[in-house]
Amino acid sequence: MKRILTGLILILAAAAWGFETPRTAFAPRYYVCCRTTRPLYIDGNISETDWQQAAWSEPFVDIEGSAKPLPRFTTRVKMLWDDDFFYIAGEMEEPDVWATLRDHDSIIFHDNDFEVFIDPDGDTHRYYELELNAFATAWDLFLDRPYRDNGNPTFFWDIRGLKKGVQVQGSINQPGDTDQGWTIELALPWAVLKEQAPGGRRPQPGDYWRVNFSRVEWRVQAGDGTYAKVKDPVTGKPLPEDNWLWSPQGLINVHYPEMWGFVLFSSRSSGATPEPFIMPETETIKWLMRLIYYSQRTVSQAQGRPARTWAELGVQVERLAGYQWPPRLYAGPETWEAVLTSNDGQIRWHIRHDGLVWRTPKL
Repeated sequence: MKRILTGLILILAAAAWGFETPRTAFAPRYYVCCRTTRPLYIDGNISETDWQQAAWSEPFVDIEGSAKPLPRFTTRVKMLWDDDFFYIAGEMEEPDVWATLRDHDSIIFHDNDFEVFIDPDGDTHRYYELELNAFATAWDLFLDRPYRDNGNPTFFWDIRGLKKGVQVQGSINQPGDTDQGWTIELALPWAVLKEQAPGGRRPQPGDYWRVNFSRVEWRVQAGDGTYAKVKDPVTGKPLPEDNWLWSPQGLINVHYPEMWGFVLFSSRSSGATPEPFIMPETETIKWLMRLIYYSQRTVSQAQGRPARTWAELGVQVERLAGYQWPPRLYAGPETWEAVLTSNDGQIRWHIRHDGLVWRTPKL
């Protein structure tokens, strides 16, 4: 892993050419998700025994990672699962709980919100996004690929059977008092999530999915019985929102799914000691392919076409044991594909111009 990570450092400066790359090492967070002992009642109250026994995640950090100050307020999550649902609990410290949006599929991040991102097969395409505010108003959408790759969000897509609940520890939309915060509780049905999962099935014990959580936080001030976003005195527009994440991105863009965290689905019940998470070798290979993608995007923007040779590409990483080196590049005027082949020729890893990464034969 360390050998491949050095390749990222060598191409970071290329971001100035126009294509942004993460300004942090590849070190996604992980969570071992235990099973519930019984179905959970979803109301925003996370005092049930299963929730109490589940481990909290690490506190959220700034979306850019350690390069930025720690968030002003604490945010953390828990996860559980059973045969029917993926359960998520979020806890947000907040002295001024407020919300304005009540219509389903409003652009929820215009309020303070809690966001969920799920890429079941980890190829960075065909993933889910869910946002909720303190009214439990939801915006759920499906993205065929990231916006950087000309992704097209499907706004009318819904998580059929979604269960959601919010509880406010204090009051909502009541300036003048000090609140503790708010908690969210979600049950996302596998019947929907499995549509983009490997094999079209829900997770089995030992499987892992790529997941991330985000919190959007606006600076507000109280006045005339309402909250108002604090404005920049020069532009007159609201100050930029804070973006706090479970697994940092290294840039101000959550739609880099390769930087999301890992959720390992355990066979053990809530309260048991979960098994350790070990980074799969396949993820090391996929990250190497991602470095090729970053460099190709950078070269394409700099010279108007993708690199046609490994030397022109400029990725400097050491040879990956067990694979023919260097990877083969196939490039046209605008499109390209890179292929990494095992020494015996039986396995090929691919990545192409739109960022899709896959293996043949499939896992």
